[in-house]
Amino acid sequence: MKRILLIALLALPAFAQRIDLEVDPATTKVQWTLGDVLHTVKGTFRLKKGDLWFDPETGKAGGLLIVDATSGESGSGARDGRMHKNVLESAKYPEITFAPDRVEGKVANTGDSEVQFHGIFTIHGAPHEITMKAKTHRDAQKLTATLNFNVPYVKWGMKDPSTFILKVKDFVEIDVEATGRIRSN
Repeated sequence: MKRILLIALLALPAFAQRIDLEVDPATTKVQWTLGDVLHTVKGTFRLKKGDLWFDPETGKAGGLLIVDATSGESGSGARDGRMHKNVLESAKYPEITFAPDRVEGKVANTGDSEVQFHGIFTIHGAPHEITMKAKTHRDAQKLTATLNFNVPYVKWGMKDPSTFILKVKDFVEIDVEATGRIRSN
């Protein structure tokens, strides 16, 4: 009987390895950069909600990050209006989401790590497989992550806003700084 109890106690940490995170929209920054021949345009989006989980041992992950597509802004009302109406069609597709399915690399129990999050990024109503590079920092109660990835919006079926005079890149660079509170299991 003691042996069975000891085996059961040793197995408990394996079940407790999953990390559940509540990502804080107030402290999360989603920034975008679009280059063109004359200058670079920068802007932001707001995170609506984020609940993620991952298992550091197996790399499995899940949950959902939801960004408010209608919140996108660059500081120019006219440019933002064109972006929402012609490129994002944010009235029709008001959310941009990321649903991870795995983490490649190990997130340290404490301190810094470099990993990749793989999953499905949905924008403009269409799902796309994507891998995002991330630098993380973990302490007892929170995990912060800095992510960088590109969205090839033209390849993914969105309108190219280039004109005869102004030619923009066919991808947008996305930088995310996020903080997640680790929930007890």
